[in-house]
Amino acid sequence: MRKLTLSVDAQVIERAKRYARANGTSVSRLVEKMLDLASAPAPDRMEVPPVLSRLRGSLRRGTTRDYHAYLERKYR
Repeated sequence: MRKLTLSVDAQVIERAKRYARANGTSVSRLVEKMLDLASAPAPDRMEVPPVLSRLRGSLRRGTTRDYHAYLERKYR
């Protein structure tokens, strides 16, 4: 198995650790499962959680700059 380094907000990490512990798994396994679901071929996408379905392709119609501008307006 290969390693992957991710940058994640500290609060998100703590919540993920609590969730993993409560569900008898590891944060690594949670991330692996989400990445697997998000990158699954089309026939397997039916099992993708709704939150991932909403996120998939969300920047196709805009740029990263557009998304940042949206977030700035949203969180003013």
